[in-house]
Amino acid sequence: MSEAPLLDIERLERRFGGLAAVDDLSFHVAEGEIVSIIGPNGAGKTTAFNLITCIFPPTAGAIRFKGENLAGLPLHRVAARGIGRTFQNLRIFPNLSVRENVLVGLGRHDGSGMLGALLRHRRWRAGQQRMAERADELIGLVELGHVAELLARNLAYGDRRRLEIARALATEPTLLLLDEPAAGMNPAEVEELNGLIRHLRDALGKTILLVEHHMSLVMAISDRVIVMDQGRKIAEGTPDQVRADPAVIRAYLGSGLA
Repeated sequence: MSEAPLLDIERLERRFGGLAAVDDLSFHVAEGEIVSIIGPNGAGKTTAFNLITCIFPPTAGAIRFKGENLAGLPLHRVAARGIGRTFQNLRIFPNLSVRENVLVGLGRHDGSGMLGALLRHRRWRAGQQRMAERADELIGLVELGHVAELLARNLAYGDRRRLEIARALATEPTLLLLDEPAAGMNPAEVEELNGLIRHLRDALGKTILLVEHHMSLVMAISDRVIVMDQGRKIAEGTPDQVRADPAVIRAYLGSGLA
């Protein structure tokens, strides 16, 4: 891991009128880490993700990625700097096939331009071949090869979640933000997701930040856990440290975290 954090969040705040959805939030993610953000519903977890990816600007604070403050950048420039994400509410294209969904994500890396597409010259054709091969690699990585030609709307819910991960990976991120990736998955699918996330970090070198309610996954996979409640960070540490923290137990009212 590098000395400077890959992602450094400093005193981040976002207010909607008089409501502080995120309040004085500071944490960092080092290169190669898997860090989870947990907390009760309405704790501000997804709002924090939306701030990091510049879906809306912070009221105050800094979001530094590779040393650069991202605040105010448009979405496409955040992605271009190496941050990819999935969404709590799936954002796949239901009327496109699995392969076509991934190809849409890969389109950002096609450097041939509109003229090349119109003329269909050799460089354009070679680029299209590379994109097709990369799409198949990503589809295989998330174990959707057997449904590659199926329309996304016809996938099982857990498979749609994996497709969204493949689409996020298509942007070639250094940092991957996963917003409730285990939602709707059965225990066997959650175990497969555990293996996939570990593979993304250990074999592909991705740094992972995830929001998740599935506590067994969080505790099994995380290097560190950040706990939020009512917009603020109330605890941070290893899974064992967080599990034993009295403030965390109070926030969850003993709801299966211990």
